Amino acid sequence: MSANQACFPIAPMARVLGVSKAGYDAWLHRSPSAHTAADMALLKRIRTVHASSRQTYGAPRIHADLRAGGRSTDASGLRA
Repeated sequence: MSANQACFPIAPMARVLGVSKAGYDAWLHRSPSAHTAADMALLKRIRTVHASSRQTYGAPRIHADLRAGGRSTDASGLRA
């Protein structure tokens, strides 16, 4: 909705999408969940590992590096 806010008012978009304007506003101003915050921290670490390898590490090596650093994560989640 925020991407189309310049073209369309929020209230009609909310009505078409079947959400309340108040619910959209609450979602927009809500702080990230613990899961989202953990995902963002993991993504930052993955990007750091990838950059420090001169962008040569793929998912298997990044996964091994994360495990060596004490992070437990599923390797399939790295293949995005």
